[in-house]
Amino acid sequence: MYDNKTIGKDKISSEFAYRLNHLAPQQKVSVIVFLKLENLVQSSSLRQSRAERKAAIEGMRNSAKQALSYIREIIQNFGGIQLAENPDALGSIPIEISADGIKALAASDAVKAVVEEQEIILANTTNRFYIQSREC
Repeated sequence: MYDNKTIGKDKISSEFAYRLNHLAPQQKVSVIVFLKLENLVQSSSLRQSRAERKAAIEGMRNSAKQALSYIREIIQNFGGIQLAENPDALGSIPIEISADGIKALAASDAVKAVVEEQEIILANTTNRFYIQSREC
């Protein structure tokens, strides 16, 4: 199997890294980048007050915005596009970028992980059988 430790210290799955190496140099891929959130205060109580929750959310937002500011140059240098203006509540942001750009993002200390953006198929509760696409 492909050794992905050279491109991001396990921030990209080995299967995804293998597919990236077989893309054309300028071919772009849609990915979700999980930003590394720093300086978050953990509450010792199990149930947080409204003020504690609000402070925790604000801390996550600020940390994600700071991490995003670190990787914006990588996104620009590799012709990438942010598909959202700000990171979501989990500190992730969708980006369209080349394979080399993905490798550069994975090498960044501001990035926790990079995953492929995948199609979501809704579950049909009345039909429990799996239907395979003929395109596979």
